[in-house]
Amino acid sequence: MLETSARLLALLSLLQARRDWPGEALAARLRVSPRTVRRDVDRLRELGYPVRATKGPDGGYRLDAGADLPPLLFDDEQAVAVAVALQTSPVGGLEEPAQRALATIRQVMPARLRGRIDALEVTAVRSSGQAAQPDVDPAVLVAVGGAVRSQEVLRFDYDGGSAPVVGAGDAAFRPPRRAEPHHLVTWGGRWYLVAWDLEREDWRTFRVDRMTPRTPTGPRFAPRELPAVPGGGRASHGTRRPDVAAYVAHQLSRPRWPVEGEVVLHARADDLAPWVGDHGVVEALGPDRSRLVAGSWSWRGLAAWVGMFDVPFEVVRPAELSDAVREMGDRYRAAVVGPGRAAGR
Repeated sequence: MLETSARLLALLSLLQARRDWPGEALAARLRVSPRTVRRDVDRLRELGYPVRATKGPDGGYRLDAGADLPPLLFDDEQAVAVAVALQTSPVGGLEEPAQRALATIRQVMPARLRGRIDALEVTAVRSSGQAAQPDVDPAVLVAVGGAVRSQEVLRFDYDGGSAPVVGAGDAAFRPPRRAEPHHLVTWGGRWYLVAWDLEREDWRTFRVDRMTPRTPTGPRFAPRELPAVPGGGRASHGTRRPDVAAYVAHQLSRPRWPVEGEVVLHARADDLAPWVGDHGVVEALGPDRSRLVAGSWSWRGLAAWVGMFDVPFEVVRPAELSDAVREMGDRYRAAVVGPGRAAGR
């Protein structure tokens, strides 16, 4: 039979491994009586671990989150993984807290693990040409992450945003942005929020270092489905929800063209996708119809590029693209030289 201190550590490890444990199952794993399990649970509670008794046919125990952070228990692999992650992953203002956390964990590690961590010391190096990234207030990350988890509309001020100014002079103010937060991500050393912008009725990717959340948050919302991206992953269980990483990589890595428009092409999306490249996103509307949202260096350039697909199409938006298509049509018609006529005569 395990000594009391070793048994408490084993009990704590089991409670951390899964959400609910029947009392009989814990007693069997520890090779003690259910009465001993109850006494050990009381000892863990005295040490600050919020172990809650669960009701039901089996009856059991659950380790809940508490108001204070009690001592943590890691196995060897978990301890190494946490230490390496703290060395390599911090971005945007979390480097110093991460180093303090690493020092705290290392201090209480046994010698065998401390040696493995020291041997794995790494330095995260920015890629060539990558500038220093702005810090993010951890409190802002917590507020934004809480809205994502609770599926509550986020109200926030956005530095550099384009919200309209109401009033004039000292009475002028800029109303907060309102968005349905979908996911927090990191890209190139920055934190971003993927969200549905309620005013613009479209998906937006906001830089978290420019956000100042307002309280209280807005009402709850039903999550929307991210738009498809070329080569985007799909979620499990046969659903068609695009992968968040693929969506963000596509949005933040593709060029920001000066103009962007939308057309419907009479062709299969699979046939078009290989030729769209960094210009935009193509989405199937049917067996032989596709929606293409694309950008270019000018409206006439976009009109000419869409025409290169050599299939019928209709302009959806904006009016500038429609005007450019008409102008390019007139230009092509004027360029045609009839039989027996020489250019310039």
